[in-house]
Amino acid sequence: MRKLNMEELNRLSVEEFKEVKKSPIVIVLDNVRSLNNVGSAFRTSDAFLIEKIYLCGITGTPPHKEIHKTALGATESVAWEYLPTTIEAIDRLKTTGYQICSFEQVDRSIMLDKFVPIEDRKYALIFGNEVFGVEQEVIEISDHVIEIPQLGTKHSLNISVTMGIAIWDFVVKMGVLKA
Repeated sequence: MRKLNMEELNRLSVEEFKEVKKSPIVIVLDNVRSLNNVGSAFRTSDAFLIEKIYLCGITGTPPHKEIHKTALGATESVAWEYLPTTIEAIDRLKTTGYQICSFEQVDRSIMLDKFVPIEDRKYALIFGNEVFGVEQEVIEISDHVIEIPQLGTKHSLNISVTMGIAIWDFVVKMGVLKA
């Protein structure tokens, strides 16, 4: 085996990315304070052809050097929009047919491995603040609250790790990416 060089990876150009059919998934960042996590959201969204990212509340927006450091240019390929509140984003997404899925630890959550996305549905995946998680009022109007099972002593995963696991799981289960 040998590592592939950049040309062999056959990556899309920014222009091609903007034109290609996207995964029926949007990402909503609910008051995410770390600009590095925001950058990671862009980079992961680029990797899996996510339609759009909604940056809500205190979540930082491009251009910013800390976002750029982890996004590695993905702020140029992935569509994004800032909204003052996550509730505003959810209201807009619900009116356009998205199922709202918050990632949080709650009573009666659905474990990610048990959640099966419905074919031909669009999903909005909501990820919360690094300390406080997804706001309670957002949880209350979510269609689903999904939890990633954890086995160790810590109570949560870093948001960038949670996004990577969740998005990968959704694109595989939805048939966007054949694992």
